[in-house]
Amino acid sequence: MIAGTVWKLVPLLLGLIGAQPSAVGQSVTRLIIQDEVILRVPVQPRPLLPEIEWVEKKGPKCIPSAAIQRALLSGPEQVDFILVNRARIRAQFDEDCPALDFYGGFYLQPADDRLCARRDAIHSRIGGSCTIERFKQLIPKLHH
Repeated sequence: MIAGTVWKLVPLLLGLIGAQPSAVGQSVTRLIIQDEVILRVPVQPRPLLPEIEWVEKKGPKCIPSAAIQRALLSGPEQVDFILVNRARIRAQFDEDCPALDFYGGFYLQPADDRLCARRDAIHSRIGGSCTIERFKQLIPKLHH
């Protein structure tokens, strides 16, 4: 099955996995179609409480896709991944990706078991995609 055919099946598959707009309590869903792995990543709503200030540090080239627990929208050009070890990694896109703001999740289709900058993209539920330009490690800034 070619990659283009897989993306044509995504709307059908959405109905099978019961995609819901609320991402609270949802986890990453792994779907395998003839050796093609597709990950549905729930997006957590922005918190109402004052946000923690995050400082960006140099990030890895790739992150293990199995470590991704959920995501937060942090702007039109970036998404923050929360990993199982509670680390926070920011994926920055090569351009604005406003379609991600309107939906309860997005899809990843990594070439292997890692999600890599300058190779992989985030796909919105309406079919658009945004290439990941780089990853940044986020460290909480402590206020004294």
